Amino acid sequence: MSATEIGGRYRLEGRLGHGGMSTVHRAFDERLERQVAVKLLAEHLADDPTFVSRFKREAQAAARLVHPNIVQVFDSGQDELTGQYFIVMEYIEGSSCAEILRDDGWVEVEEAISIIAQACEGLHYAHRHGVVHRDVKPGNLLRAREGEVKLADFGIAKATEQSSITQVGSVLGTAAYLAPEQARGEEAGPAADLYALGVVAYQLISGRLPYEATSLTELALKQQQETPAMLDTLVAAVGPELADAVAIALALDPRDRYESAREMGRSLADGASGIAPDGRRRPGSAAQETEATSLLARDRPLSEATRQRGASPTVVPRSPRRGPPREAAVAGPYPPARAARRGRGRGLLLTMLVLLVLAAGIAAAIVATAPGPTRVVLRNVVYSDVEHTASALKQLVSENTK
Repeated sequence: MSATEIGGRYRLEGRLGHGGMSTVHRAFDERLERQVAVKLLAEHLADDPTFVSRFKREAQAAARLVHPNIVQVFDSGQDELTGQYFIVMEYIEGSSCAEILRDDGWVEVEEAISIIAQACEGLHYAHRHGVVHRDVKPGNLLRAREGEVKLADFGIAKATEQSSITQVGSVLGTAAYLAPEQARGEEAGPAADLYALGVVAYQLISGRLPYEATSLTELALKQQQETPAMLDTLVAAVGPELADAVAIALALDPRDRYESAREMGRSLADGASGIAPDGRRRPGSAAQETEATSLLARDRPLSEATRQRGASPTVVPRSPRRGPPREAAVAGPYPPARAARRGRGRGLLLTMLVLLVLAAGIAAAIVATAPGPTRVVLRNVVYSDVEHTASALKQLVSENTK
């Protein structure tokens, strides 16, 4: 067996990517004569008996997931020569969503919804078969050149989650995509995958994360203390219905999120067409809603269909509204309309201050130039609009110059 061969049959041909836990190579299966992807786990993982045991079980569970939107696992094992553990998967010729975000920054709404909807179908299938991904992120969403989207790396997160590789109380996964319950060190269920996919949707559409954090502690604090901007305040092509649909996936309380990945995919597709999502408040959820357990706060309230469960009204689908270029929509901390309002407010304040200074100067000049004791009339000349203020100032000047 050559140094570029693993498992006695897979010839490594080039590195596709690498991370702290593994390296992925493009390879050729010499037995079946086909291209495959081989993930080589870091050598130090073989020294952890807990990991080895869980890895074998989870690799078997992942191999049983056969779905068009899940990367198929063909084989797994330990190389006899190097001792490295490996996983053999189908080779996807295309790009990961992480690469798409790196190269393009964001994607159009229609494209983002297509990606997320397909990922939802893959997650729905996995959840029905009792498998939780636990590490949904852009790097694990692969899009083939034909447009098909597949979820990768099922099972690896759980295999490492309770091994001695991670310290007590730590949580595996990229911090920005961890659900609040994961950040607290709690067991991750299907709802955690939906939260992570909601973060991916938010990032694909807006080009930014709902929470920017560099550690689990910082993430947990921001999730409890901050409220991300609604997507329709960031992106001109996003309507309030789609913004609400994404916000449901990002609910801090798992019970307030979607009941299934398929429901989430359909709700986002409806939202993109202008159909408001149904209410998410379920029996058994928190009796009293607080900012920490509610949906994302917003300047405007959620629609009645979002706040209350019941029969949905008939809604005529529409295309997302058009707006200014995306760069203008995300150039600053405030959306264009809000920034314009703030600009007008500042202009009004500046004008009134100038008029007030002018009034004070006129009064001072009258006192200084008067030949004798002079009665100066003073009163309020600052009002909420410029015209009223100017009129009052003229009247004041007239009374003091008689």
